[in-house]
Amino acid sequence: MEFTEAKLGRIFILRLHQGERLHEVIEKFASQKQVFSALCFFLGGAEDKSKVVVGPKDGAVLPPEPMVTLLKGVHEACGIGTIFADEQGQPKLHMHASFGRNDTAVTGCVRMGVDVWQIGEVVILELAVSSAKRAKSKDTGFEFLEIG
Repeated sequence: MEFTEAKLGRIFILRLHQGERLHEVIEKFASQKQVFSALCFFLGGAEDKSKVVVGPKDGAVLPPEPMVTLLKGVHEACGIGTIFADEQGQPKLHMHASFGRNDTAVTGCVRMGVDVWQIGEVVILELAVSSAKRAKSKDTGFEFLEIG
């Protein structure tokens, strides 16, 4: 285990609109406001045909081949994630969310393309004085958090 400390910085509240792509809007906003370290919460609706990464096809194979699920119908959604700068210094969101419709639920990563359906509420808690960054692993293809 590695760790670092941070202090609470600015707090942003965003209202997303119909059809906006969740990770793209959050990363663009973070870049504009120069948020390079943060905790991020999402609450709202996910549009029909949104794409969710639901795991690797085979956990023993590296780099992994992602399994992607297409949401069928509009879903309720809530998610939590982090924003840290990548190797190019750009804010990068890593968010997992749960999506529910009727009596079924799907949980996974939003990176492949979750689009907002009507309601998208995001709260970003900036983590100031943080040295954590993301760095891509050549072995796995994952962008791991590096504590420096």
